[in-house]
Amino acid sequence: MGMLDGKVAIITGAGRGLGFEEALAMAREGCNLVVNDLGAAFDGSGAESKIADQVVEECKKLGVKAVANYDSVTDFNKAKTMVDQAISEFGKLDILVNNAGILRDRMLFNMSEQEFDDVIAVHLKGTFNMTRHAAAYFREKGKANEALGNFGRVINTASDAGLTGNVGQTNYGAAKAGIAAFTMNASAELKKYATVNCIVPLARTRLTTDATPQMVEIMNKLDETGLDVFNPTNVAPMVVFLASDKAKKINGEVFRVVADRVMLFQGWHTVNQIKNDHKPFTPQLIAERIRELMKGAPKKENLYALLGDLVKM
Repeated sequence: MGMLDGKVAIITGAGRGLGFEEALAMAREGCNLVVNDLGAAFDGSGAESKIADQVVEECKKLGVKAVANYDSVTDFNKAKTMVDQAISEFGKLDILVNNAGILRDRMLFNMSEQEFDDVIAVHLKGTFNMTRHAAAYFREKGKANEALGNFGRVINTASDAGLTGNVGQTNYGAAKAGIAAFTMNASAELKKYATVNCIVPLARTRLTTDATPQMVEIMNKLDETGLDVFNPTNVAPMVVFLASDKAKKINGEVFRVVADRVMLFQGWHTVNQIKNDHKPFTPQLIAERIRELMKGAPKKENLYALLGDLVKM
């Protein structure tokens, strides 16, 4: 018996990489699927319907029902159509995995408005579009039958580019940080009907190889035991868990997932403070005491330090 037997899920960007592995992992656990993928290149250009079709066939071989969807998550109305498609095909919707993404890497001083807007549209607006319509359905169904409790599951996808920072990705990082914040707020609003959580994967995909060739060598490394550290299959089990009934008490959390590790993130929070004895600070006094404030702050997490901890660089 699978952890997701009889459940129905939409996975966006499920044609390749993380989304593909998530689809197969969920199918193995008995989940019926709407496999969404535009079939575009890593930068969002082009479209090819056979990409989603191939994943559908792989899922069907695992004994579940699956249908393809080729729409872009950037379209608010088509996002609604995708939710409607799941309900029409399978009679309900239980799970939404927001995974679709593109990259348009550029240093900030060279980035075009279009390069910024396109990345925000797919990642952040796409996450909003899909979650907005799924949330309305979860709420409607939950209010009609309170015995269901928080039956819905939303799993979003952020990135270290947004939570620890990365050069050349102000657009992507802003979108991914926004998704983490979106998760926190949405989880509070939907807690009666659904859980909303977020993963931060470190995995070998087109966004970490094709888009950034300098990462190819790192992303193919094994650890000292021979574990394929950045294989996207390592990430999928966490998504299955968060999609299951066993995760009904996990809400509003952000988890980094890589290799044999699951790490709990904590977001923006106060790490130190200075006080001025009930009197407003002056700029001059702040200048005098700024070192006192900064000295107590923990060292910021660094993505490359983490990579070095996982594999020998």
